[in-house]
Amino acid sequence: MPAGPTLTAHRIGAIRLQRLELLRFRNIGQLDLAIEAPRLLVLGRNGEGKSNLLEAVELLGSLRSHRASHDRELIQHQQDSARISGSTACGDSLVLELRRSGGRQARRNGKVLERQQDLQGNLRCVGFSALDLDLVRGEPALRRHWLDRVVLQLEPLYSELLSRYGRLLRQRSQLLRQTPHNPAGSSALLDAFDVQMALVGTRLHRRRQRALHRLAPLASNWHERLSGGRERLELQYRSGSMPPVAGGDDSEAAWCETLADQLRAQRPNELRLGQCTVGPHRDEIALQLQGDAARRFGSAGQQRTLVLALKLAELELVHQVVGEPPLLLLDDVLAELDPGRQQLLLEAVGDGHQCLVSATHLQAFSGGWCQSSQVVTMQAGTLRRQGARND
Repeated sequence: MPAGPTLTAHRIGAIRLQRLELLRFRNIGQLDLAIEAPRLLVLGRNGEGKSNLLEAVELLGSLRSHRASHDRELIQHQQDSARISGSTACGDSLVLELRRSGGRQARRNGKVLERQQDLQGNLRCVGFSALDLDLVRGEPALRRHWLDRVVLQLEPLYSELLSRYGRLLRQRSQLLRQTPHNPAGSSALLDAFDVQMALVGTRLHRRRQRALHRLAPLASNWHERLSGGRERLELQYRSGSMPPVAGGDDSEAAWCETLADQLRAQRPNELRLGQCTVGPHRDEIALQLQGDAARRFGSAGQQRTLVLALKLAELELVHQVVGEPPLLLLDDVLAELDPGRQQLLLEAVGDGHQCLVSATHLQAFSGGWCQSSQVVTMQAGTLRRQGARND
């Protein structure tokens, strides 16, 4: 196997998240966990709550969950609110309160934040779960959402662009459906929407393209290592709008003008369909092995290797840009990998990152990896045992 990239820092990683407290979160009524080692192994049978614990950390770090679309899904049954609290090595106390009505409330060091987005950047996390294995074979939206999560790690304010574009897309699509009934009154309004869609859409396009350009060589290197040098991975950003002519003006203004022209040109077709057909909501991230679409031609094993390479590249890129290693959340993912890939993942992560890992048993972990790890067991949403392994 070629000597490839490594995330190992030849040192025990810092414990950046030192304490986690949960209240009324999913099936966890109350939990107070002091994290005493850089590796936390959360054991339990399926359905006991171990994935919920990792999901809470993901929410506190990114304000997003890969398992839920609405906060009401995260609040314990028949309760009005849930709370996630964390203490970091920097001395910050972070709190995210989820409420069935009234929206969220975020606090840092006891102070209510005017925008919950201001909580981001304090606890960066990279998550890898069995659901991520659908990245290759799933719909384009899954790959867009993955790339958006990467950009959010690098630029927390990107969330405002995503929210703004989502609102514009919904409103413009609704207007397109209404226009045939009131064409005279809607034309000027569509013109105004096109100006905003072009500006915000351009900013999304360019940030996604920039992030993928930085991820591509990292993912290619990891995939070469994981496949033993037998396969070549390529990532391509396929814009949902026509970018400026190659070799010409690649400025934001040029992108914006090009996108605005396409929106105007597509309007008759969009009025007929009642939906917007141009923009970043139509982006695709193409994943290719040996020049062929991995979605169509990759075996199950090749697809797992590819996703693993993407996640390790994400971890490495966030570390490079931010200057400190993010937390790694491995949610039941080892069960989906063969023993060889399990070992490669654990070796690649090494000692330089704080890791929170959920699993059904310890057999997947080598004795060396488990050494000095803190092990907790979840049963029916409750911590039943905790301690450090030194064997």
